[in-house]
Amino acid sequence: MKIALVQQSASSDREANRERGVAAVRAAAASGANVVAFAELAFDLFYPQQPATNAELELAETIPGPTTDRFATLARELGVVIVLNLFERDGDATYDSSPVIDADGTLLGVTRMVHITDYPLFFEQGYYAPGDRGASVFDTRFGKLGVAICYDRHYPEYMRALGVAGAELVVVPQAGAAGEWPEGLFEAEMRVAAFQNGYFTALVNRVGDEAQLRFAGESFVCDPEGRVVARAGSGTEETLIAEIELSTAADSHARTLFLRDRRPELYADWITPGRSS
Repeated sequence: MKIALVQQSASSDREANRERGVAAVRAAAASGANVVAFAELAFDLFYPQQPATNAELELAETIPGPTTDRFATLARELGVVIVLNLFERDGDATYDSSPVIDADGTLLGVTRMVHITDYPLFFEQGYYAPGDRGASVFDTRFGKLGVAICYDRHYPEYMRALGVAGAELVVVPQAGAAGEWPEGLFEAEMRVAAFQNGYFTALVNRVGDEAQLRFAGESFVCDPEGRVVARAGSGTEETLIAEIELSTAADSHARTLFLRDRRPELYADWITPGRSS
């Protein structure tokens, strides 16, 4: 199968951004893509550069809603799986959310970011409630797919949970700024997660200059042996298309050895605060 990672910038015009996303999906499908994934808050400016105000919070949308309806129709028309990321409103709560739409247009479910950070230029706790949907794996037409939204990828427990649940592919929508972390660290993190858990990882990042941040791009795909098999450019507007074979996950070291030999009955005691060995 082929996965497409849409690496694009955003303006303040959500509808225009969304239509650029539609065009990207059409182009990716024409190139043979089966799964198309977007970066974090792909169709909006990255609001958390500044502390939340009522004006920004009013922009959150429901799921299902205008964006998911538009892309569900597109998924059904083109026969592709689509992984979005948007600012979701559910009652009085708002979330950083990734709807997963199957190739027949069915909304399979929504992953909500669980771990919420807060520091200068990433004031996310004012925008997002902690996700309450867990680490879900969705059975799509083309394989078992999980999502780790941006900050969640730093938590080995979350990445392991996706592996234990049978994910063959984990999509990582990100808003990563240029120079935010030491060179190569994000890549190393995703390579290790892929190797330790026996799935493909596909990190899709924003690009573009915004008020206070320059987003780096450099989206990439790793195989279950921890090798980078495709990489997009730095700061470039492009769609990275990678051909991957999800069935190889079953023969990975993680699936044949690491997950088999886990001792989960021991781990809870080891990580209990204040417990001495």
